[in-house]
Amino acid sequence: MAAEFDLVVIGSGPGGYVAAIRASQLGLKVAIVERENLGGICLNWGCIPTKALLKSGEKFESLSHLKEYGLSASGASFDFDAIIQRSRGVAATMNKGIGFLMKKNKIEVIEGSATLEKGAAAPKVVVALKAGGTRAIEAKTVMLAVGARARALPQIGLEADGDKIWAYRDALAPKKLPKTFVVIGSGAIGIEFASFYRALGAEVTVVEAVDRIMPVEDEEVSKAAQKSFEKRGIKFKVGAKVTKVSKDSKGVKVTVEVNGKAETLEAEVCISAVGITANTDGIGLEALGVELDRGHIKTDSHCQTNVKGLYAIGDCAGAPWLAHKASHEGIHAAEHIAAYKTPNVHSPIAGCTYAQPQVASVGITEQGARAEKREVKIGRFPFRVNGKAVAAGEVDGFVKVIFDAKTGALIGAHMIGHEVTEMIQGYVTAITMEATEEDIHGIVYPHPTMSEAMHEAALDAYGRVIHI
Repeated sequence: MAAEFDLVVIGSGPGGYVAAIRASQLGLKVAIVERENLGGICLNWGCIPTKALLKSGEKFESLSHLKEYGLSASGASFDFDAIIQRSRGVAATMNKGIGFLMKKNKIEVIEGSATLEKGAAAPKVVVALKAGGTRAIEAKTVMLAVGARARALPQIGLEADGDKIWAYRDALAPKKLPKTFVVIGSGAIGIEFASFYRALGAEVTVVEAVDRIMPVEDEEVSKAAQKSFEKRGIKFKVGAKVTKVSKDSKGVKVTVEVNGKAETLEAEVCISAVGITANTDGIGLEALGVELDRGHIKTDSHCQTNVKGLYAIGDCAGAPWLAHKASHEGIHAAEHIAAYKTPNVHSPIAGCTYAQPQVASVGITEQGARAEKREVKIGRFPFRVNGKAVAAGEVDGFVKVIFDAKTGALIGAHMIGHEVTEMIQGYVTAITMEATEEDIHGIVYPHPTMSEAMHEAALDAYGRVIHI
């Protein structure tokens, strides 16, 4: 049987749909299989709707600081249902946009759940169609972009029920606004939900198992972030191991162990943000002999699995679990499939947390560099002496950069402050293009902008800082 498609992509999240578009641009005949909504978790239940919620929270919270700008207003309030509906509307708009892109690029969308069986050039894709029945598809290549789901820990009672224990989906569209929360996990997901619900006045306590919040970030940034969040009224329990989560008529009880002592936290709702689990079960990987690593699909430098004709990208293929990493891998894999010369898949990937304040980083942390015994030069610049930040009333935070002392190469950058997620790309570009301190020192930054702090931090690393 001749192959019906050059490429079948399973999953239409930011990895899958982007890969399908790029493959189509390169002349391949492409189909995409989606069991739920085009755009996957990111557009429908993750990146996009959470940012809509966070913006509503930020706007409301800013009303309490109007006097600082010489302004006044009274009677400020919010409509929680309207906030949620706005977020869902944003997600729906993005979903429709993906549908348009599929038609524009002549990509066939097949609605249903896919499983894999042994095939000729690549595994055969068998789809249980939403409309009923099945469809077997032969393709020259298959790409898995099946993503991941919230991790559950049923052994301690941490399993989402949509009522008193929430995963991210539940937190995005609740029926009512609880007054008290315990958030388990201080990664980006946990911190963003803590930030949003605190902005609306809820009492929030974040529990983190290690000794500092946001443990993947530079230690200096983690400490500054905790101080900023505590100023907003968010409470933290660090070095706290969760041993049991139980429910009663009032809400939840979260038992934690801190320094060998047990204590119980009570709240109406617990949000579980303890990581993710790849969606690799139930799709036939075992029968095909696909190699896994702790539940994630093992791939080579071109996103190929050990099975002929089968690629895997995004969350299902391992960390970092970020939408932009999935898109980057999807493009790379599509270009490799089409025999198109493609750049290195191992480009630097920035991490972003969209709380108040925001946190953004790329490359190695200071503690990581020290652990590798690398000789480094480190520069810092606080926003409190940046003209644009002072004028905007956004003085919290700083920029920190790390250079290799021997080569002058920029190897790490870490920021905390207002809209730093929009600024980090400057450093991502610099690292990708192998910029040295001389390159960054020679760039002319527009004035007044908060990005000038990026320049000053690089100058500081070499004793040339101007404004402090």
